[in-house]
Amino acid sequence: MKNIQIFGDVKIFENVTIGEGTIIYGPAVIGQPPRGRKEGELTLIIGRESVIRPFTTIYAGTKIGDNFQSGQGASIREDNIIGNNVSVGTNAVLEFENKIGDSCRIHSGCFLEMVTLGNYVFVAPNTVFTDDPHPMNCPRYKECGGGAIVGDLVKIGANCTFLPAVKIGRGALIGAGSVVVNDIPEMMVAAGNPARVIKPVKELTCRINAFERPYVWFPYADEDDKKK
Repeated sequence: MKNIQIFGDVKIFENVTIGEGTIIYGPAVIGQPPRGRKEGELTLIIGRESVIRPFTTIYAGTKIGDNFQSGQGASIREDNIIGNNVSVGTNAVLEFENKIGDSCRIHSGCFLEMVTLGNYVFVAPNTVFTDDPHPMNCPRYKECGGGAIVGDLVKIGANCTFLPAVKIGRGALIGAGSVVVNDIPEMMVAAGNPARVIKPVKELTCRINAFERPYVWFPYADEDDKKK
Protein backbone atom coordinates (compact mmCIF):
# COMPACT_ATOMS: atom_id res chain seq x y z
CA MET A 1 0.00 0.00 0.00
CA LYS A 2 2.22 2.78 -1.32
CA ASN A 3 1.46 6.48 -1.43
CA ILE A 4 -1.51 6.15 0.92
CA GLN A 5 -2.22 9.11 3.18
CA ILE A 6 -3.79 8.35 6.55
CA PHE A 7 -4.93 11.07 8.94
CA GLY A 8 -6.06 10.26 12.46
CA ASP A 9 -7.00 6.91 13.99
CA VAL A 10 -7.62 4.34 11.23
CA LYS A 11 -7.95 0.59 11.88
CA ILE A 12 -6.90 -1.46 8.84
CA PHE A 13 -7.40 -5.23 9.19
CA GLU A 14 -5.43 -7.96 7.43
CA ASN A 15 -5.95 -8.87 3.76
CA VAL A 16 -6.83 -5.32 2.68
CA THR A 17 -5.55 -3.86 -0.60
CA ILE A 18 -5.75 -0.08 -1.01
CA GLY A 19 -4.83 1.60 -4.30
CA GLU A 20 -2.21 4.30 -4.68
CA GLY A 21 -3.17 7.88 -4.03
CA THR A 22 -5.95 7.02 -1.59
CA ILE A 23 -6.61 9.30 1.38
CA ILE A 24 -8.23 7.98 4.59
CA TYR A 25 -9.43 10.30 7.34
CA GLY A 26 -9.87 8.75 10.78
CA PRO A 27 -11.53 7.57 12.76
CA ALA A 28 -12.33 4.83 10.23
CA VAL A 29 -12.43 1.03 10.10
CA ILE A 30 -11.20 -0.68 6.94
CA GLY A 31 -11.61 -4.43 6.41
CA GLN A 32 -13.87 -5.21 9.37
CA PRO A 33 -14.55 -8.98 9.37
CA PRO A 34 -18.26 -9.82 8.99
CA ARG A 35 -19.93 -11.74 11.78
CA GLY A 36 -18.72 -15.32 11.84
CA ARG A 37 -15.57 -14.57 9.83
CA LYS A 38 -11.99 -14.32 11.07
CA GLU A 39 -9.68 -11.39 10.40
CA GLY A 40 -8.04 -11.78 7.00
CA GLU A 41 -10.37 -14.57 5.88
CA LEU A 42 -12.01 -12.29 3.31
CA THR A 43 -10.34 -9.77 1.03
CA LEU A 44 -11.18 -6.07 0.80
CA ILE A 45 -10.04 -4.19 -2.31
CA ILE A 46 -10.25 -0.40 -2.60
CA GLY A 47 -9.12 1.21 -5.85
CA ARG A 48 -6.74 4.05 -6.62
CA GLU A 49 -7.24 7.73 -5.79
CA SER A 50 -10.09 7.10 -3.34
CA VAL A 51 -11.15 9.35 -0.47
CA ILE A 52 -12.53 7.75 2.71
CA ARG A 53 -13.90 10.25 5.20
CA PRO A 54 -14.22 10.05 9.00
CA PHE A 55 -16.38 7.40 10.71
CA THR A 56 -16.61 5.26 7.59
CA THR A 57 -16.66 1.48 8.09
CA ILE A 58 -15.94 -0.85 5.16
CA TYR A 59 -16.21 -4.60 5.71
CA ALA A 60 -14.01 -7.34 4.29
CA GLY A 61 -15.42 -9.26 1.33
CA THR A 62 -16.11 -6.17 -0.78
CA LYS A 63 -14.48 -4.85 -3.95
CA ILE A 64 -14.41 -1.11 -4.70
CA GLY A 65 -13.10 0.51 -7.90
CA ASP A 66 -10.96 3.60 -8.48
CA ASN A 67 -11.86 7.16 -7.48
CA PHE A 68 -14.27 6.07 -4.75
CA GLN A 69 -15.49 8.60 -2.19
CA SER A 70 -17.35 8.09 1.06
CA GLY A 71 -19.08 10.71 3.15
CA GLN A 72 -18.77 10.80 6.91
CA GLY A 73 -20.30 7.83 8.70
CA ALA A 74 -20.85 5.69 5.60
CA SER A 75 -21.23 1.95 6.24
CA ILE A 76 -20.42 -0.60 3.53
CA ARG A 77 -20.96 -4.25 4.37
CA GLU A 78 -19.55 -7.43 2.84
CA ASP A 79 -20.26 -8.81 -0.66
CA ASN A 80 -20.62 -5.42 -2.30
CA ILE A 81 -19.20 -4.86 -5.77
CA ILE A 82 -18.71 -1.14 -6.47
CA GLY A 83 -17.48 0.29 -9.77
CA ASN A 84 -15.25 3.26 -10.57
CA ASN A 85 -16.03 6.90 -9.75
CA VAL A 86 -18.70 6.07 -7.18
CA SER A 87 -19.72 8.33 -4.30
CA VAL A 88 -21.47 7.01 -1.16
CA GLY A 89 -22.72 9.91 0.94
CA THR A 90 -22.77 10.79 4.61
CA ASN A 91 -24.51 8.19 6.80
CA ALA A 92 -25.46 6.09 3.78
CA VAL A 93 -25.71 2.35 4.40
CA LEU A 94 -24.86 -0.31 1.84
CA GLU A 95 -25.84 -3.64 3.32
CA PHE A 96 -24.72 -6.90 1.71
CA GLU A 97 -24.78 -8.01 -1.94
CA ASN A 98 -25.21 -4.70 -3.75
CA LYS A 99 -23.82 -4.29 -7.27
CA ILE A 100 -23.08 -0.63 -8.02
CA GLY A 101 -22.07 0.42 -11.54
CA ASP A 102 -19.60 3.09 -12.59
CA SER A 103 -20.14 6.80 -11.89
CA CYS A 104 -23.07 6.33 -9.49
CA ARG A 105 -23.82 8.90 -6.82
CA ILE A 106 -25.58 7.64 -3.70
CA HIS A 107 -26.43 10.60 -1.51
CA SER A 108 -26.62 11.03 2.25
CA GLY A 109 -28.89 8.82 4.34
CA CYS A 110 -29.64 6.22 1.66
CA PHE A 111 -30.14 2.51 2.39
CA LEU A 112 -29.46 -0.28 -0.11
CA GLU A 113 -29.50 -4.06 0.26
CA MET A 114 -29.21 -6.63 -2.57
CA VAL A 115 -29.70 -3.76 -5.06
CA THR A 116 -28.26 -3.54 -8.57
CA LEU A 117 -27.50 -0.06 -9.94
CA GLY A 118 -26.39 0.43 -13.53
CA ASN A 119 -23.92 3.10 -14.63
CA TYR A 120 -24.47 6.83 -14.01
CA VAL A 121 -27.34 6.33 -11.54
CA PHE A 122 -28.18 9.29 -9.30
CA VAL A 123 -29.83 8.50 -5.95
CA ALA A 124 -30.94 11.57 -3.98
CA PRO A 125 -30.85 11.76 -0.16
CA ASN A 126 -32.82 9.48 2.16
CA THR A 127 -33.86 6.99 -0.51
CA VAL A 128 -34.57 3.49 0.80
CA PHE A 129 -34.44 0.25 -1.18
CA THR A 130 -36.23 -2.60 0.56
CA ASP A 131 -35.50 -6.23 -0.26
CA ASP A 132 -37.68 -8.29 2.09
CA PRO A 133 -41.45 -8.78 1.68
CA HIS A 134 -41.45 -10.03 5.29
CA PRO A 135 -38.97 -10.22 8.18
CA MET A 136 -35.67 -12.02 7.55
CA ASN A 137 -36.46 -14.77 10.08
CA CYS A 138 -37.98 -16.75 7.19
CA PRO A 139 -35.27 -19.25 6.18
CA ARG A 140 -36.02 -18.69 2.45
CA TYR A 141 -36.47 -14.93 2.42
CA LYS A 142 -33.97 -14.38 -0.39
CA GLU A 143 -36.06 -16.47 -2.77
CA CYS A 144 -39.14 -14.24 -2.68
CA GLY A 145 -37.55 -10.82 -2.40
CA GLY A 146 -34.30 -9.25 -3.39
CA GLY A 147 -33.51 -5.63 -4.08
CA ALA A 148 -34.41 -3.42 -7.01
CA ILE A 149 -32.69 -3.61 -10.38
CA VAL A 150 -32.02 -0.08 -11.65
CA GLY A 151 -30.89 0.59 -15.21
CA ASP A 152 -28.22 2.96 -16.48
CA LEU A 153 -28.77 6.72 -16.24
CA VAL A 154 -31.74 6.51 -13.86
CA LYS A 155 -32.32 9.56 -11.66
CA ILE A 156 -34.09 9.15 -8.32
CA GLY A 157 -35.47 12.07 -6.31
CA ALA A 158 -35.14 12.51 -2.55
CA ASN A 159 -37.05 10.44 0.03
CA CYS A 160 -38.12 7.67 -2.35
CA THR A 161 -38.93 4.12 -1.26
CA PHE A 162 -38.54 1.09 -3.51
CA LEU A 163 -40.28 -2.19 -2.75
CA PRO A 164 -38.43 -5.48 -3.27
CA ALA A 165 -37.44 -6.69 -6.75
CA VAL A 166 -38.87 -3.81 -8.79
CA LYS A 167 -37.14 -3.03 -12.09
CA ILE A 168 -36.45 0.53 -13.19
CA GLY A 169 -35.72 0.97 -16.89
CA ARG A 170 -32.78 2.83 -18.39
CA GLY A 171 -33.01 6.61 -18.21
CA ALA A 172 -36.16 6.70 -16.07
CA LEU A 173 -36.79 9.59 -13.67
CA ILE A 174 -38.44 8.93 -10.28
CA GLY A 175 -39.98 11.97 -8.61
CA ALA A 176 -39.17 12.92 -5.02
CA GLY A 177 -41.17 11.18 -2.31
CA SER A 178 -42.34 8.36 -4.55
CA VAL A 179 -43.13 4.85 -3.35
CA VAL A 180 -42.25 2.50 -6.19
CA VAL A 181 -44.24 -0.74 -6.02
CA ASN A 182 -44.15 -1.81 -9.68
CA ASP A 183 -41.68 -1.84 -12.56
CA ILE A 184 -41.08 1.47 -14.38
CA PRO A 185 -40.35 1.43 -18.14
CA GLU A 186 -37.22 3.02 -19.55
CA MET A 187 -37.13 6.75 -20.33
CA MET A 188 -40.34 7.46 -18.39
CA VAL A 189 -41.13 9.86 -15.55
CA ALA A 190 -42.89 8.25 -12.58
CA ALA A 191 -44.03 9.79 -9.30
CA GLY A 192 -46.51 9.42 -6.47
CA ASN A 193 -47.59 6.91 -3.81
CA PRO A 194 -47.84 4.44 -5.35
CA ALA A 195 -45.64 5.72 -8.19
CA ARG A 196 -47.35 5.91 -11.57
CA VAL A 197 -45.94 6.70 -14.98
CA ILE A 198 -46.68 10.34 -15.86
CA LYS A 199 -45.01 10.95 -19.21
CA PRO A 200 -41.83 10.30 -21.20
CA VAL A 201 -38.62 11.98 -20.07
CA LYS A 202 -38.46 13.59 -23.53
CA GLU A 203 -41.56 15.65 -22.71
CA LEU A 204 -39.92 17.42 -19.77
CA THR A 205 -39.03 21.09 -20.18
CA CYS A 206 -36.04 22.98 -18.84
CA ARG A 207 -37.17 25.39 -16.08
CA ILE A 208 -34.69 28.10 -17.12
CA ASN A 209 -34.83 27.43 -20.87
CA ALA A 210 -31.11 26.72 -20.98
CA PHE A 211 -31.70 23.55 -22.97
CA GLU A 212 -34.41 22.14 -25.16
CA ARG A 213 -35.28 19.83 -22.25
CA PRO A 214 -33.57 18.39 -19.18
CA TYR A 215 -30.84 15.79 -19.69
CA VAL A 216 -30.47 16.46 -23.42
CA TRP A 217 -26.73 16.77 -22.68
CA PHE A 218 -26.62 13.26 -21.15
CA PRO A 219 -25.81 10.11 -23.17
CA TYR A 220 -29.11 8.26 -23.56
CA ALA A 221 -29.72 5.17 -25.60
CA ASP A 222 -31.75 7.12 -28.16
CA GLU A 223 -29.63 7.85 -31.24
CA ASP A 224 -31.18 11.31 -31.74
CA ASP A 225 -30.04 12.31 -28.26
CA LYS A 226 -26.49 11.12 -28.90
CA LYS A 227 -26.17 13.51 -31.83
CA LYS A 228 -27.05 16.60 -29.75
